[in-house]
Amino acid sequence: MLHLDRLSLAQPGFRLTADWSAEPGSLIAVMGPSGAGKSTLLSLIAGFLAPTGGRVLWQGADLAPVPPGRRPVTILFQDQNLFPHLTVAQNLGLGLRPDLRLSAGDRERVETALTRVGLAGLGGRRPAQLSGGQASRAALARALLRARPILLLDEPFAALGPALRAEMLDLVREVAAETGALVLMVTHDPQDARALGGSLAFVTQGRVSAPVETAALLADPTPEVQDYLGRK
Repeated sequence: MLHLDRLSLAQPGFRLTADWSAEPGSLIAVMGPSGAGKSTLLSLIAGFLAPTGGRVLWQGADLAPVPPGRRPVTILFQDQNLFPHLTVAQNLGLGLRPDLRLSAGDRERVETALTRVGLAGLGGRRPAQLSGGQASRAALARALLRARPILLLDEPFAALGPALRAEMLDLVREVAAETGALVLMVTHDPQDARALGGSLAFVTQGRVSAPVETAALLADPTPEVQDYLGRK
């Protein structure tokens, strides 16, 4: 279980709090106005920011002393986290061994992951030779290989068109089902939240609300969500 235990971050002109839990395998969209703190929440969980109060717990263990690279977390950003000087296969290999000293079994796992996301035969390409959708698939393939129990998505598909974005969200659900990962996905788009399924944590006025069922919240929004959606 992920437990945000009275978690808070206070900076000049900005404050964010969260106090809720989520079970492994949960699919949670994180939505709210620009600047509300959605990406900040992911950075606190990933360890890129240190909280000024409270704790991030995973399976009961405090993650405070655990550096970002050793946390049970994979995070994808809009730039897909792909190193331009490495091939696609090498980028995936980093998910298994940072020194890229891959065994034959490791290389077979990389090829299997590429096939799994529809990139069979493209392992020798550089990221610049991929389309936006292919780069997104490569990033998800690396997440599949890492098999970390928490998958954080900071709008990695924002630059894609609606059809391709929906396809990537389908793939996210498949990867989550296969690995059992808890997914938190930052989005500005209620359609993406619906497509992910699961629940929605709304961020506003310095607070990350506890996740509630996405379909129910969007059908009967709170006043804050109603204002965000522009409904009267």
